[in-house]
Amino acid sequence: MKKKIIVRYKNKKIRIDAEDCGCFKKFSGLMFSKREKAEILLFDFDEKQKIRIHSFFVFYPFIAVWLDDKNRTVDLKIVNPFTPYASPKKSCFRLIEIPINRSTKKYQQFFIKKLHSSSVEI
Repeated sequence: MKKKIIVRYKNKKIRIDAEDCGCFKKFSGLMFSKREKAEILLFDFDEKQKIRIHSFFVFYPFIAVWLDDKNRTVDLKIVNPFTPYASPKKSCFRLIEIPINRSTKKYQQFFIKKLHSSSVEI
């Protein structure tokens, strides 16, 4: 099910339409998906926690955005394929995984420019 969410990052806002992930999808995330068909995923958690992720079997980079209860960005990272783990600096309630592909250019420009990284290959 698609969910619209307004994300705040450094005094700016962006609306993201993401696939709201259920129990099974929370374990698989973007694993085994094809880059150009991959959707933006939203993971909601019942309590505040440090949500650690990995990118085993994700064959392309993606942007991980960890959010607090008011959808303010807690941390943000570009996660490369087969990274053993990535975790936020602080605890959070939500995680958004944005695949780096042609359909997510708007979000790449919003977040990656803020990360000062132009080395991500589309």
